[in-house]
Amino acid sequence: MRSTTELTHWLAAQGGGAHSTALKAAGFSTHAIRVAVQRGAVARVRRSWLVAGDCTPDVRRAAEAGGRLTCVTAAARANLWTPSHEGIHIAVAPTASRVTAEGVHLHWAQGPAPVGKASLFDPLVNVLFQVARCLPMAEALCVWESAIRQKSVHPAVLARIQWRGEAARAIAAAASDLSDSGVETRFVLLMRSIGVAVRQQVWIDGHPVDGLIGEHLVVQIDGFAHHQARDRRRDLSADARLVLLGYTVLRFDYYQVLFQPEQVIAVISAAIAQGLHR
Repeated sequence: MRSTTELTHWLAAQGGGAHSTALKAAGFSTHAIRVAVQRGAVARVRRSWLVAGDCTPDVRRAAEAGGRLTCVTAAARANLWTPSHEGIHIAVAPTASRVTAEGVHLHWAQGPAPVGKASLFDPLVNVLFQVARCLPMAEALCVWESAIRQKSVHPAVLARIQWRGEAARAIAAAASDLSDSGVETRFVLLMRSIGVAVRQQVWIDGHPVDGLIGEHLVVQIDGFAHHQARDRRRDLSADARLVLLGYTVLRFDYYQVLFQPEQVIAVISAAIAQGLHR
């Protein structure tokens, strides 16, 4: 008989939980499962779902619901950029109970990729589908482009998927691999909202700039990470070289782009009105 230690290690490799059929397919007998439960190493949260005693709360809630982690919860677990959010997002079958649990956001819509009933995690394509349905387009696009930047998926692949819903189709058409961060994506969308085109990752002075408006208005976006002093000096030196080459350089940080978009739009609009992009 395979040991309780082997069983818990196997569960950990699966993300912390599994359906009993998956455990048995992996070679664990009913008796071995029962012993692990009796010893407290494994908990039976539903008739056929088991979780390791030290599994994360989101995995346990998914098992309790008989569903799969999806949307921003799954995106965050995959280290994708996600906006600030609360609750655990779980995909369930259309026939699942409509009773919502506190702290849990249930998704009944089915993504385009098939998934087994014994899975606790939605595949990435379905995660992005749920993100498109759940978040405003600007935030959803940031999540999608984060997946593209990490090379978890190629934009050409996303464009070929038969998406169910206008939101996912629109994001698939817009998503690219040009933004270095979700904040840059938000900036580009802000500019589109006022009819301003931004070229991304244009090489000037031997380095790519985050955005170029017209021919001479450079926009640099500082991301979430706090810059070290040497990084700040490097950025200032790069900005100075661009100014000496005849460019106007505007630099915004993530807080301005995400939480003060009107101010960002006002500054860019004034710069364009002064012809600084020409």
